[in-house]
Amino acid sequence: MDELDWMPATLEAISAQSYPDVLVVACVNQPDEWWEDPEKKEVCRRNQRCMEHLHAYPGPIEIIDRSTRGKGWKGKRHGVGWARKTIMDRIAETAQPDDIILSLDADTQFAPEYFASVVRTLAANPDTMALSVPYYHLLPEDPVAASAVLRYEIYMRYYLLNLFRIDSPYAFSALGSAMACTVKAYRSVGGMTPKLSGEDFYFLQKFRKAGAICNWNEEKVFPVARFSTRVFFGTGPAMIRGREGDWRSYPIYSSELFDEIGESYRLFPSMFQKRVDTPVTRFLTAQTGEQDPFALLRKNFKEPRLFVKACHEKFDGLRILQYLKQRHEPMEGGDEINFLEWMRRFYSVDAGCQIPDKTKFSFAESNQEELDRLRDFLVREEDKCRKENSFS
Repeated sequence: MDELDWMPATLEAISAQSYPDVLVVACVNQPDEWWEDPEKKEVCRRNQRCMEHLHAYPGPIEIIDRSTRGKGWKGKRHGVGWARKTIMDRIAETAQPDDIILSLDADTQFAPEYFASVVRTLAANPDTMALSVPYYHLLPEDPVAASAVLRYEIYMRYYLLNLFRIDSPYAFSALGSAMACTVKAYRSVGGMTPKLSGEDFYFLQKFRKAGAICNWNEEKVFPVARFSTRVFFGTGPAMIRGREGDWRSYPIYSSELFDEIGESYRLFPSMFQKRVDTPVTRFLTAQTGEQDPFALLRKNFKEPRLFVKACHEKFDGLRILQYLKQRHEPMEGGDEINFLEWMRRFYSVDAGCQIPDKTKFSFAESNQEELDRLRDFLVREEDKCRKENSFS
């Protein structure tokens, strides 16, 4: 949707791939009612120009038109979730079980070996359900936009590193431009559940409950970072709110809150025998109204291993985020305090990153170079964790 400025570069990156056997399936889309909306009509026109570019693509391609007047989305079925589901369902109808669905956005960059690297990774790990590919946002020239995406990426990597630290089954990043699965895996989970936004997170969580997710791939993807309102949450909307200094939806949670989750994980086996009072237990009681939220699991799963797995499925990735949001106590300077305390707890100067001076460091005021240095440090640490914990 509205990718005229970026899509040609993505198509060039696909054309440059060393892996030869590729079919491009593209969905150009927007709500049909936008044709009658003066503020949105130009998006519809640009989408038609995208269609022209796609028709000129020299390789095998299938174009799903949800943009031409009369063919756009109608009613509540619209947005990136429906676009991605429409593409993947179309592929799953005709492709072979071992064929690979490699998900991209139309503003993603990657090296010529990227597709081949995904094929090698999934071939070497035939039991994995899906692949969460490492990523690295390309910085825009606008310094305000660059600082905004750096702050957002620091949030994402901090969050994931803490999940790795507590051995969470849900330690993976979900980016629609950085995931892949086989057709048989896609069919086995019943396909994608469409969402207006966040479909990539729910998609990978669905896979994780069915099996393992691979976290490591030799090649990264490089999404373009820009202010965007095409989805309701994610990089673009986060940058827009961050530009105004509003990071309330993406705070740096205290590492001690992740500790609480990790302690509950360690107590799951003992909950097989009886109710154990923990912050997570109390949270689930408040969320579900169940005095003992694990009682039914205790009844239904007679083996401790299966019971613990069911506990993790009940307290899943979405519940983790809800728990952190509920337990988080916003305060002035809290993001900086939580981030620096975490760095001091788990990283020394020997880790390859100078810990910022707490009296001078500010996500809002620190320059782009310092934020980029911190981002790159987190990338290195995340890559180590992805390699060491190749499977969530």
